Amino acid sequence: MRAIQITEFGGPEVLKISDVPTPVAGDGQVLIKVDRAGINYADTHQVENSYLSKTELPLIPGGEVVGHTEDGRRVVALVGSGGYAEQTVAHAPYAWDVPEAVTDGQALALVLQGTTAWHLLKTSTHLQPGETVLVHAGAGGVGSLAVQLAKLWGAGRVIATASTEEKRKQVLELGADAAIDGTPEGLKDRILEANGGKPVDIVLEMVGGQTFDESFAALGRFGRLVTFGAASRQSAAPIDSSRLMKGSKTIAGFWLADCFANPQLLGGPLTELFDLTAGGQLRPIVGGEYALSDVASAHEDMRARRTVGKLLLDPTR
Repeated sequence: MRAIQITEFGGPEVLKISDVPTPVAGDGQVLIKVDRAGINYADTHQVENSYLSKTELPLIPGGEVVGHTEDGRRVVALVGSGGYAEQTVAHAPYAWDVPEAVTDGQALALVLQGTTAWHLLKTSTHLQPGETVLVHAGAGGVGSLAVQLAKLWGAGRVIATASTEEKRKQVLELGADAAIDGTPEGLKDRILEANGGKPVDIVLEMVGGQTFDESFAALGRFGRLVTFGAASRQSAAPIDSSRLMKGSKTIAGFWLADCFANPQLLGGPLTELFDLTAGGQLRPIVGGEYALSDVASAHEDMRARRTVGKLLLDPTR
């Protein structure tokens, strides 16, 4: 079968089509004919071997797929790796039936990014009604869902960052109360200005470096900042414990992989997200769709922040 297999670490240039054996489902697994695979920012880290978990070669990237099982079920599944292929296998507890009212692209937007947004707001920061939420990369896969969920769950004000005027317009259409330039220089001042001069209660941060530092500086008393990525590939400055004590602030980390040991930590939120989507209350943004042969372009576009919403890979092309 056709698949993207990497045999060396590097940038998008190492992503090449190969002919590999079709996988065989073992005990407790299901074989899935892949209709679409999801492309995630974490994939770019995995390909260059800068991800949180160790990556071994050769590797077929891609942690999520939507497709059909041998018995005809339409499922969205988490596969760890192997998704950039015509067929893949998943452990049965991590393959969830997709409702008819939810499209392939929407299902892929929800299974990782949606559940991440759910946990960021409910598990990591414990959003309370009336609080102010700052969402970085509000036009991205996680951000576009987090903006909507924060509003649905009673946030008093949602502020989103985005890199272009077009993206800032989009996050406002999704329900954000304010959209600001996410450039690190002067970011704290722009955050405060967007919140009427007041600090914010919650920050969802996935850029790292100076963006993390400026966001923490804009956090109010009893504020919570959760970091779930480092898109800038830069580390934030160390924070002295006294800066946490003054203002009673919290910094949390979140990595969805820590939910993988318990499928219910994913399946429960996913069911809620499916219901919200089917009912029209939540609108997952599906961005570009790429042929299997164009996967390098997809990674290039994602790293250059030229994309919005969920990116899809079509292994049939």
